[in-house]
Amino acid sequence: MEEGHDHHRHHDHDHGHHLSMCCCDLIRLLWSLLLPCVYLSLVLSLLLGVLVLGIRAWLQGRRGARGGPDGHTPTVAFFHPYCNGGGGGERVLWCALRALQNRYPGVKFAVYTGDQGVTGEQILEGARQRFNIVLPRPITFVFLHHRALVEAGSYPHFTLLGQSLGSVFLGWEALTSLVPDVYVDSMGYAFTLPLFRYLGACAVASYVHYPTVSTDMLSVVRGRNPRFNNADYISANPVLSAVKVLYYCLFALLYGLAGGCSHLVMVNSTWTLGHILALWRAPERTSIVYPPCDVRSFLDLPLEEEEQEQEEEEEGWEELGQEVASAEGRGGGGDRKCHSIVSVGQFRPEKDHQLQIRAFQMLLDRKEREGPGGRESLRLVLIGGCRNQDDEDRVLMLRGLCAELGVADRVEFKLNVPYEELQRELVSATIGLHTMWNEHFGIGVVECMAAGTIILAHKSGGPLLDIVVPHQGAQTGFLADSDTNYATAMETILALPAAERLEMRRNARLSVERFSDQEFESCFLSATEPLMARLRP
Repeated sequence: MEEGHDHHRHHDHDHGHHLSMCCCDLIRLLWSLLLPCVYLSLVLSLLLGVLVLGIRAWLQGRRGARGGPDGHTPTVAFFHPYCNGGGGGERVLWCALRALQNRYPGVKFAVYTGDQGVTGEQILEGARQRFNIVLPRPITFVFLHHRALVEAGSYPHFTLLGQSLGSVFLGWEALTSLVPDVYVDSMGYAFTLPLFRYLGACAVASYVHYPTVSTDMLSVVRGRNPRFNNADYISANPVLSAVKVLYYCLFALLYGLAGGCSHLVMVNSTWTLGHILALWRAPERTSIVYPPCDVRSFLDLPLEEEEQEQEEEEEGWEELGQEVASAEGRGGGGDRKCHSIVSVGQFRPEKDHQLQIRAFQMLLDRKEREGPGGRESLRLVLIGGCRNQDDEDRVLMLRGLCAELGVADRVEFKLNVPYEELQRELVSATIGLHTMWNEHFGIGVVECMAAGTIILAHKSGGPLLDIVVPHQGAQTGFLADSDTNYATAMETILALPAAERLEMRRNARLSVERFSDQEFESCFLSATEPLMARLRP
């Protein structure tokens, strides 16, 4: 028995000795590979540095070749692949260009756009029709051919990462087409910033409407809450939700590094400021520049004549019709035959037009219970731009929802309408409706308030923090966060006495004067002055 035990001990000793020898051999092998790996890393880093310097020198040469016989004329270029759209981001672009052109007559300006099938003249005419903005001088349009790289539809999975990488390739196409002196990303493609700064040797700035990733998105995924960017099958699975949280965290890190490359950062609201400061960590270079809203053309219309309109209606002046209503405001709580509820916003999923339609259907049901004629006294007008086929398909789906809920006869869709028609609809509306959760700002909300509608906006984001706030202690509008709350708020607004509604409209108008085109241009020029001072015409 003792010999057996000795044999086992000897075997274990040999096994342990063999294992220790293997570990020593492995350590020696790794140690012998360390120095070659260091050398290889240094060589690769050197080659990468030489490549970057070579590309940078080549791009600098392209910039120098752009100068005419009188020398180099500095150029400022805006990256806005959807510049022919009709949203608030496009209004910021054209107002910014107008302000810079007026301030810096010796500087050339360009826009990188992915729009195809249109000319520069047609794009400028579209800006005039939609926003009533005319630039003082011509600008250069650089037409990009690979905008599909930043389309969400191109990436069924890992959409944020796919669009961001696609923006780098689209940015490379832009940079090689025209090398500017100052580059401004006005659509939120942060991953193009290091490209233009380090390869193009440009001064770079960004105007951020909405952070690509935010802590709110993370909370949606962590809470396994199905929303626009969180599919049901992911929210229902704890493992997939955990993987998506990790993906978002890593993406947020990359997004912060890219955004931190900007020499100058402008954000459009308090809500956006909080997220960008948390992600980009550049407080000394970041400031709020509220977007321009065309409030002046609305503010010039008098509200004080509403009482006169009421008297005329009481005297039987039925023939006044829509022209007087659109020019002079709304009637009182029960004296109007028809109240229009107007929504202004692009037909994107996050605008949540479905909530508007559901809330309107609830309101119609309540009005029908009050008596005959209640349903016919209301109409919902959905005004917005369609950027692509996805948006047009979304409108078809919304029309189907209206038919399903039995409200199609009281809902009207108006797509890509000219500015004059938008203005007419707003000034003749009783309620301005907005339903987007965490809207970064809300230009449509401001325009509704300036037009004299009673605004009913979502209780979050820009409307909550910046816009629908008390003016000198007085209420300027209503906020809601569910279809039931929206229906109740609309019912409350319609029941308000004319005098109370008129007072609220006046307060709302006074409060939105700080969002005018003139205020934006002043703040934008002040923010960009350090960057523009680098230019030498």
